[in-house]
Formats: sequence, structure tokens, C-alpha cells
Amino acid sequence: MSLFSILILAIGLSMDAFAASICQGLQIKKTSIKDTLSIGLCFGIFQGLMPILGYFLASSFANSIKAIDHWVAFILLFIIGFQMIRESRDASCEISHGLSLKSLFSLGIATSIDAMAVGVSFAFLDVNIFSSSLIIGFTTFLLSSIAFKIGNKLGMRSKQISELVGGIILLGTKILIEHLFLQ
Repeated sequence: MSLFSILILAIGLSMDAFAASICQGLQIKKTSIKDTLSIGLCFGIFQGLMPILGYFLASSFANSIKAIDHWVAFILLFIIGFQMIRESRDASCEISHGLSLKSLFSLGIATSIDAMAVGVSFAFLDVNIFSSSLIIGFTTFLLSSIAFKIGNKLGMRSKQISELVGGIILLGTKILIEHLFLQ
């Protein structure tokens, strides 16, 4: 995959964390640098580590299904993308009373499960997992930090839009097109 493809994928993957960051930003009247960095680092670290985990889990069986690997990658990304589009209809945020380590940890895991599935699909593609994960993690850090700061100004509509855009990007159309028509 090209650098541009990885970057687009990173943006799509970060949309769950972006939406969660908006929700967190809506809950806090005055955001601090510490809160902003905590949100960004939490989501960025989880989004960066989960593809590596998925990659190594899938690498053990990647060679046995090499003939259909592009279909496996497409199906995984399509399911993740479809789920994100479905979730974009829900305009609710879970209300909490500020940032806690426990809630950040839970949100970090919850928003990065799809990144682990992408890591599984990376095992079947020509991808440098470490540089790709670094790009995914940094992109998520940056977008989550921004979303947290502007969350209280943008409102719930931005959460829905971010979920929808992320889902469309992850539908896997690019992978299907690459493997069917460009080889």
C-alpha cells in the first residue's frame, strides 16, 4: 500500500476516536493542555498498537490463505466500514464527569478494535506494519486532540459526520479495486 493509502486509512480509523473525543470535549467546559494531550495520547497509542497486534495474530495463518487474502482484507474492512456507517446514526454521547484514567483506557480499547482488524488485513497485504502503525497512531493523536478542543463548539452533528466518513473510507473499496483491476 502507498503512503497516501495508509494516510487515508489512518484518517478513517481515527474517526471513532475523533467522535469519542468530541463527546469528551462536550463534557468539559474548559479544556486544558493536559486533558488534550491525555485524550490524544490515549487514542493514538491504542490505535497505533492494535494493528501490530492484529498483524502478528494473522501472520501465523496468512500463507495458508494467500490465494484469497485480498478478499479477506476487503471483507474485514467492509464490515468495519459498514458498522461505522450504522453507528453514525446514533447522535448520543455517554456523559461522564471529566476525564478519568479508567474511562480513557476503556475508550481507547473500544475505539481501536477496528484497528486490530485492519492489522489482520495488513498481514495479507504488502504493508510495513511498524511505519503504518506509527502513521495511524500519530494521525489519531492529532485528530483526537483537535476534536477534543473543538468538540463543545461543533456539537453532536460532527460526531455523526465523522462516523459516516470513517465508515465510507473503510468500506474497503480501494483494496478491492487494487486487487481486481490493478494487478
